[in-house]
Amino acid sequence: MDKAQASTIARWVTETGLKGTTELDLLHGFCNRLVAAGLPVARVQTVIDTLHPIHEGRVFRWRRDDMGDLDHIVEYGRTNMGGEAAANWRRSTFYYLFHSGEEFLRRRIGLGEVEDFSILEELRAEGQTDYIVLIHRFAAEGAIGEMDCFFSSWTTDAPGGFSDEEVVILRDLVSPLMLAMKCASLARIAKTLVETYLGRDAGRLVLNGRIARGVTDRIQAVLWFSDLHGFTHITETADPEQIIPFLNDYAEAIISSIYEAGGDVLKLIGDGTLAIFRCEDAAESCRAALKAEQLMRSRVRALNEERRSCNLPVTSAYLGLHIGEVFYGNIGSQDRLDFTVVGPAVNEVSRIAALSRSVERDVLVSSAFHAIASADDRECLVSVGRYALRGIARPQELFTLDPSTLEEGAGSGTPASETKADC
Repeated sequence: MDKAQASTIARWVTETGLKGTTELDLLHGFCNRLVAAGLPVARVQTVIDTLHPIHEGRVFRWRRDDMGDLDHIVEYGRTNMGGEAAANWRRSTFYYLFHSGEEFLRRRIGLGEVEDFSILEELRAEGQTDYIVLIHRFAAEGAIGEMDCFFSSWTTDAPGGFSDEEVVILRDLVSPLMLAMKCASLARIAKTLVETYLGRDAGRLVLNGRIARGVTDRIQAVLWFSDLHGFTHITETADPEQIIPFLNDYAEAIISSIYEAGGDVLKLIGDGTLAIFRCEDAAESCRAALKAEQLMRSRVRALNEERRSCNLPVTSAYLGLHIGEVFYGNIGSQDRLDFTVVGPAVNEVSRIAALSRSVERDVLVSSAFHAIASADDRECLVSVGRYALRGIARPQELFTLDPSTLEEGAGSGTPASETKADC
């Protein structure tokens, strides 16, 4: 590879990175261009920590002889909590570079060469002849959480390994690649963060620029407000270390059900969940909310069986459903905004949910919801009478799920959506 070819690859990395190309596509395009220019790389991987509620980091991989059986992206768990991920990390060349303060490691591979890292034996068995490891550290201002460097490893199976000139060219070119991959990672992390903390739809709107204070849309939506039975009593009687796992277990059952049915969770308020459902047709929004309730009920039932077997506290959820017009967008101060919904309909759905405890019904549905729901879905709802809601001027008729529908779904083990009119 000559200087002109190296310059062409560096320019491609810059232009492609500015287009917002993913980390994997950047890596694969870069490696393919190295090979085409005559630099004999055979096996490459890059590693970066990330901000994600489950995964600590990602590995991106490329091989010259890839036949389609290679996992190009591998996500790994927490390395500070023991287990296989932690053990692999401590044995790695990346761990050595990270703690030694060095930025470059090279090992020739072959009989008679030093094999002071376990991976070298694996590489020798594959016919590799040279192994280079690089770390690109970020300054403190450039780090985000534990994302403070990029690791990369580069091997060749060329007789004699990399030439000294090839090593110099490779090190020069990897720096702009890592910068482009960092930009791609930051974009992905930003998406993960806003969707995790704001919700999927709100996160998308924020990333699209909807961040000005007071910018809201007037929308029609089905509103979901759920809470957990007896949460205060559980917090007072259970071991303190059980409370967060308890909340996480039930939040997983509720939120996954809302997402699967097409809803979007806007806020977690202690043990409460506020969500919305927005379809082009209002009746479809009602149906989606009812589907989410059925999924939630099934998952909470299974969760309770599992927790009882472990002698852990259990509960169930109570839910209010309503439909109405709300303001959806940025609300708050200049320094702290929240992307949420506000309006009388939000207050009303929370009052309906709270009333479910006194009328001993786990699900209460407003008259507005009942009126807009499809005829098939209304067959699944029965009236529980007229009630005055705190802070609401006029009493209204409320509805709950037909007990026979609930019993039919629970007894057969079949989701209620498959037992009667998709209810």
